[in-house]
Amino acid sequence: MKLKTLSLAMMSLAVPGLVAADELATMQENENNWVMPAGNYANQRYSELTQVNKENVKDLNMAWSFSTGVLRGHEGNALVIDGTMYVHTPFPNIVFALDLNNDGAIKWKYEPKQNYDETVPVMCCDTVNRGLSYGDGKIFLNQADTTLVALDMTNGEALWSHKRDDAKRGATSTAAAHVFKDKVLVGVSGGEFGVRGYIKAYSLDGEELYTAYSTGPDDEMLVDPEKTTSMLKPIGKDSSLKTWQGDQWKIGGGTTWGWYSYDPDLDMFYYGNGNPSTWNPVQRPGDNKWTMSLWGRDLDTGMAKWVYQMTPHDEWDFDGVNEVILAEQKVRGKMHKTAVHFDRNGFGYTMDRETGELLVAEKFDPAVNWSNGVNLETGRHDRVAKYSTARNGEDVNTTGICPAALGSKDQQPAAYSPRTGLYYVPTNHVCMDYEPFEVEYVAGQPYVGATLSMFPAPGGTHLGNFIAWDARVGKIVWSNPERFSAWSGALATASDVVFYGTLEGYIKAVDAQSGRELWRFKTASGIIGNVNTYKHQGKQYISILSGVGGWAGIGMAIPSLENDSDGLGAVGAYKSLSSWTNLGGILSVFSL
Repeated sequence: MKLKTLSLAMMSLAVPGLVAADELATMQENENNWVMPAGNYANQRYSELTQVNKENVKDLNMAWSFSTGVLRGHEGNALVIDGTMYVHTPFPNIVFALDLNNDGAIKWKYEPKQNYDETVPVMCCDTVNRGLSYGDGKIFLNQADTTLVALDMTNGEALWSHKRDDAKRGATSTAAAHVFKDKVLVGVSGGEFGVRGYIKAYSLDGEELYTAYSTGPDDEMLVDPEKTTSMLKPIGKDSSLKTWQGDQWKIGGGTTWGWYSYDPDLDMFYYGNGNPSTWNPVQRPGDNKWTMSLWGRDLDTGMAKWVYQMTPHDEWDFDGVNEVILAEQKVRGKMHKTAVHFDRNGFGYTMDRETGELLVAEKFDPAVNWSNGVNLETGRHDRVAKYSTARNGEDVNTTGICPAALGSKDQQPAAYSPRTGLYYVPTNHVCMDYEPFEVEYVAGQPYVGATLSMFPAPGGTHLGNFIAWDARVGKIVWSNPERFSAWSGALATASDVVFYGTLEGYIKAVDAQSGRELWRFKTASGIIGNVNTYKHQGKQYISILSGVGGWAGIGMAIPSLENDSDGLGAVGAYKSLSSWTNLGGILSVFSL
């Protein structure tokens, strides 16, 4: 019997062996669960639950909490599947299964054996992990040492694993694995060590299916010179190789440590990749394709349908790994299957996800000054010469660049509400001084080549905003300033309540239409995790991981970082954070 003919109650069950294409497509429709990192294939972080609403959200109280026992930055969020919650930690990447029918008792625990001395020293910007994924009765853990592990969801037994890369050359993993249909997709971190980025696909049983690189020869990138398009035109032969000097592309970055999304109707998946290596742009002249790009690929083959480079020849570490959110909206007078992306470079991009057409590109933080805007015909920026670190040259400190390398938004994911048509975006409001210097590539050693200092954007002391964005026209609808960067992933609900967390440790609820604050609660540590929600035994719950760290909190996670330029410039900008919160690894769960 096909899954779609089963009763709703049976649809919600996670049953090993069911066809994944049917299983996940159906399971994500059950609003009581949270079955994938962003809640659904479209990366919307939206829930149909309405028990918690604008009138009663003020009555939310702590229902229960759980300590992970790890004191580094806790990004990502738990999964909830049929009465069990699956929780992850930063390195050493412990996984807990908690029994929601028994006061959160630990059903099982999985603790990987990883080489600390090889892995942790080459993890840029803290030892974070962004979460777990589910498919075919398995929980997938993407370990820091680049091992992908499939765990039996019922008992935590490791069913299969594969180590795809080597920390000795600087390759690590911080992103969640993503399960789409019958495949598991994983990327790689390590752009600051000269790692060449890629996406790797596995079957649900662990068979390696394909690898698609960010840079290099066409066949290794899985692009077709005549069929893969950029700005609606074929990219042509050797489109990447022609934009690098010599063999620099082999250590060229473009790593893939962000969030992925999937359109089952088009059978395409979407993601962005990161900065070119090194951060010194003088050492890598050219556009450095295809780093800093958005990709639309065929899931079954990995072949790229389209690619768009947001920041050619990046000069500021404006990684492009942030999530791509899928929706259907009317843009410029026509309905489109859209893909919306809030880039580190400070621009919100609205694309047609079928064709790769660029529809909208506008600043989502008014402080952005490195570019005057994007030409929608060419896709290229009108750059402001005074903020060019390449033009000013090595050993010259270019001052007042906005945004900072943290970007106007880093990986902290936005949410989308189909009720309001708006995107709810946690942002940074930070600028920087940037001085590039010559650096030599040595495998496994930092390959950065720049010194940074960061500070609040002009006109204020706050380091962040939480905004509502209309991607149909590229406009901020409302904006709430935050003392520190808003570094938590957002959640939108069908009751028009939006949740997010702050670096001081507050979880907040705001009105989706106006941004008016409705509720707040200060958790045990700063929040860089993502809010999600589920329903169990008739009651709606809101959950969040607290545990300050990540790039913004690196100075607290590693107390030995004391100079303002440490942590790639973040230590100085966030030095006062220690007056507001402390380290911790806590899951907090709230209900009425």
